[in-house]
Amino acid sequence: MIEKEHPQLSVLKQCQLLGLARSNLYYQAIGETEENLLIMHFLDEQYFKTPFYGIRKLTALLQQEGFNINKKRVRRLMYKINWQTIYRAPNTSMANKENKIYPYLLRNMHINKANQVWSTDITYIPMRKGFMYLCAVIDVHTRYVVNWSLSNVMTADWCLNTIQEAMRLNGKPEIVNTDQGSQFTSNMFTGFLENNEIKISMDGKGRAIDNIWIERLWRSVKYEDVYLKSYSTVTELEDGLKKYFIFYNQERIHETLSYKTPEKVYKQAA
Repeated sequence: MIEKEHPQLSVLKQCQLLGLARSNLYYQAIGETEENLLIMHFLDEQYFKTPFYGIRKLTALLQQEGFNINKKRVRRLMYKINWQTIYRAPNTSMANKENKIYPYLLRNMHINKANQVWSTDITYIPMRKGFMYLCAVIDVHTRYVVNWSLSNVMTADWCLNTIQEAMRLNGKPEIVNTDQGSQFTSNMFTGFLENNEIKISMDGKGRAIDNIWIERLWRSVKYEDVYLKSYSTVTELEDGLKKYFIFYNQERIHETLSYKTPEKVYKQAA
């Protein structure tokens, strides 16, 4: 039904014409054991408590919790949930030389209008059986979620389609801020932004604080919805998140917005 190599219609456009969610196209059974899924859920919750923990401490913590696990397995599962350790000391690891790393542009910047800066990232979403990944794009000034989507694979084209749809719905930002993940440093992703004259900002390695706005969004999504609902299927998850983001944008008041909703502030500032 969907032709990935269609000469005229993108996969996203074909899904829209057929009334299909693009996440359903990607979805397939996740081949992790029940124990691994339990460990991944544990790590996901632990990240909000100790984002500065590395492999050694997490391995010791999991062993204390009764898991028979080694560092190699912990490293693999950390990668699966997209754990990005916040380093207490400067990180001296080498950047991926294949992709260009852009400087962080937001330090000391006065962000005071809608569509001035968008921030985007990926987070792991645990389910009762398996897991998915969530990509969201947030307007930094207003905290308004301009777009989001689900996938079971972390690919550059998925992230690109998410931000393209955000622009189709809400216009073009001046700056897009991301981390240094391979999806966001890919030539596909950065090339699109540069071709549209959008400045690119990237967090420093190991500095999740540089993207604090979307880190706070992940905490809200998970503690206010995902962990409470424990979704069983992708359809349930997609429907649940759709309702949550409507609530987040249109009903959930924010102290930093003088107790207004993101949508109200976004529309006033646009």
